[in-house]
Amino acid sequence: MRRSGEALPPPPSHTATGHAPARSDRSDWATLRRLFPYLWQYKWRVIAALGFMVGAKVANVGVPVLLKNLIDTMTPKPDMAQALLIVPIGLLLAYGLLRFSTALFGELRELIFAKATEGTARQIALEVFGHLHSLSLRFHLERQTGGMTRDIERGTRGVHSLISMSLYSIVPTIIELTLVLTILGVKFDSLFVWITGVALVLYITFTVTVTEWRTQFRKTMNELDSMAQSRAVDSLLNYETVKYFNNEEFEAKRYDASLDRYRKAAIKSQRTLSMLNTGQQLLIAVSLVLMLWRATSGVVEGRMTLGDLVMVNAFMIQLYIPLNFLGVIYREIKQSLTDLDKMFVLMEKEREVRDAPGAQPLAGVDSTIRFEDVSFAYEPDRPILKHVSFEIPAGKTVAVVGPSGSGKSTLARLLYRFYDIQQGRITIGGQDIRDVQQSSVRRAIGIVPQDTVLFNDTVEYNIAYGRPGATREEVEGAARAARIHDFISATPKGYETTVGERGLKLSGGEKQRVAIARTLLKNPPIVIFDEATSALDSANERAIQSELRSAAQDKTTLVIAHRLSTVVDAHEILVLEAGVIVERGTHAELLAKQGRYAQMWALQKSEATPLM
Repeated sequence: MRRSGEALPPPPSHTATGHAPARSDRSDWATLRRLFPYLWQYKWRVIAALGFMVGAKVANVGVPVLLKNLIDTMTPKPDMAQALLIVPIGLLLAYGLLRFSTALFGELRELIFAKATEGTARQIALEVFGHLHSLSLRFHLERQTGGMTRDIERGTRGVHSLISMSLYSIVPTIIELTLVLTILGVKFDSLFVWITGVALVLYITFTVTVTEWRTQFRKTMNELDSMAQSRAVDSLLNYETVKYFNNEEFEAKRYDASLDRYRKAAIKSQRTLSMLNTGQQLLIAVSLVLMLWRATSGVVEGRMTLGDLVMVNAFMIQLYIPLNFLGVIYREIKQSLTDLDKMFVLMEKEREVRDAPGAQPLAGVDSTIRFEDVSFAYEPDRPILKHVSFEIPAGKTVAVVGPSGSGKSTLARLLYRFYDIQQGRITIGGQDIRDVQQSSVRRAIGIVPQDTVLFNDTVEYNIAYGRPGATREEVEGAARAARIHDFISATPKGYETTVGERGLKLSGGEKQRVAIARTLLKNPPIVIFDEATSALDSANERAIQSELRSAAQDKTTLVIAHRLSTVVDAHEILVLEAGVIVERGTHAELLAKQGRYAQMWALQKSEATPLM
């Protein structure tokens, strides 16, 4: 828990989802170009899928043509008794073969392209996940998890929708439309082509125009959906706080208000969808009537056969069935592009802390830490550290004490390079941590934080997280050193016991001991104890102090403490106030000075003395 008065990073510019801005000025074509390289890794599958798609559409267009020939063949004519026994059988077999080919080519297309679709979605999702972990602590303090995870979920789903809608709906419809118009133009008069063409232009124009207008309502729906999700997740993550203040009804009302705004937006969206569907059906009905009027007139005048009439009707039905869903398809493609763009915006979020070009891993075995004239501020007008300089020699322990908000925990964050300093430098073994790889710096440091957050997994998983791949014996050894093995063994499932969301099934002391065991298992050359025993009672604190001293043996150790009794053995103690080191020395030296440290010591001793 953040101590009172601790400086916070600047507040975020919240969007509806409460995290990094989700909109960008990128056009739909730019988003598609951004997606294309991922898809083109499977270029041979793309080409094969397109080939099968063309084959399926050629077969589909061939069905009405064969049906026309079949009907024309069956129309009674003189001297056709012999032909009736042979020709229809061949046409029927060809008709069945084309029908089967349409389905076969369609399934082959999906089978071939499935790997490309799933592979593309997997790679993009993995890149987003990795990039989010690479972003600075400031970003993660500003984000709202519920809204961000919903954006990632919709973006990943958008990859599937975009590819399936375009490859399985839009492109096939364009191919089929081209084939049908060509056949109508070659076989009949140009009026058929004009009726079909004009109807399609009106239909597509109307659909696109109305859908573009409707997009604003759809965006509002998504933003309100993400807001409701953020509030729900935030409330559930803070379940205990809700219970402490008896605010279940208040949280329910907040959530209901979000759901009500979403409901109103959804109703408005549905109204506009009904208007779109009605207009589409009117255009389809008018164009079908005109086409059939022209065809029936041709049959009456002898220019066309009954088979021609059936073929024209079949063509129109085949064309308008996919076009009937054009509004839905276009809307889904636009929404998928929007969702995908939100995910790309997350991927393009600038890293506040990044490795220098050509940065090498932290080298050498010297773990001496130096803060040299370090100044730092989360916000320019509120400095946290002011010209701080100190050294932690290799294998020694330096403790930092001081009132809440003095900047003690900020030292640990800067050493981990969660932020970059504005002035001075921090070195490990003489190497500026800004010049080496961040991962190598963090690999060399272990921390027991004040507020321990655990994964919703087993106790063994959480301890082994300090060194993935550690054996069960090593995990148990770390647990024994942290004085938590007996507690774990006493539970019904032992090390397979799940700790719950953020470790809420464990007490504060149990969580902190798991964190200590995790750091002991990592066994790094540098250790940070940030109020490591703050959640322990006095008996447990004294019991574990010896283990912490053992864990810090021969390691470069930074101890951040509030209780001075935990740091009396430190090689040097720094007293930090308002970001400035006001005193330094050993415990005995600082007491002898009768300064700020001595006052704090006397105050804590008096508080620890029981009242008679």
